[in-house]
Amino acid sequence: MIVFDDEYFMRIAMRQAEVAAEHGEIPVGAVAVRNGEILARAWNQVEMLKDATAHAEILVLTQTAAALGDWRLEDVEIFVTKEPCAMCAGAMVNSRVKRVVYGMADPRSGAAGSALDVTGFPGMLHQVEVRGGVLDWECKELMQEFFRQVRQDKNEKKKELKAQNLLQGEV
Repeated sequence: MIVFDDEYFMRIAMRQAEVAAEHGEIPVGAVAVRNGEILARAWNQVEMLKDATAHAEILVLTQTAAALGDWRLEDVEIFVTKEPCAMCAGAMVNSRVKRVVYGMADPRSGAAGSALDVTGFPGMLHQVEVRGGVLDWECKELMQEFFRQVRQDKNEKKKELKAQNLLQGEV
């Protein structure tokens, strides 16, 4: 029997993060859910679209609003593999999202309670319910593996360039 709980939807968001990594994007994935039904899925596309706002959360909010025909997402839950940044958290507040569930916290720039609390700021017209740490370890591992690979690729490229320079007599 399949249980449609927070972990179930986070695993779907993680698959979106894997797609991002496959495309050379920072591996963040997001899923929008209403009443147990997936409305939209997205992954980071900043590099591909050359758009600093193309975070998985922003893309999934846009897709969800289009699917529902309304910008008010009061009964929608967003599942995302990394704690939303200030831009994404602000967009969730403005969209009146019911709840955000994230995997790994971002103590440096997370805006759902870690570095900032945009989602729960008392002066806002809406506050978003937050649950963090769902499949935290798995989400962190996905992110760490991506950056390990980026560093490895960068080091290999440096070695190749150095070897080419040696062959050409340049040092």
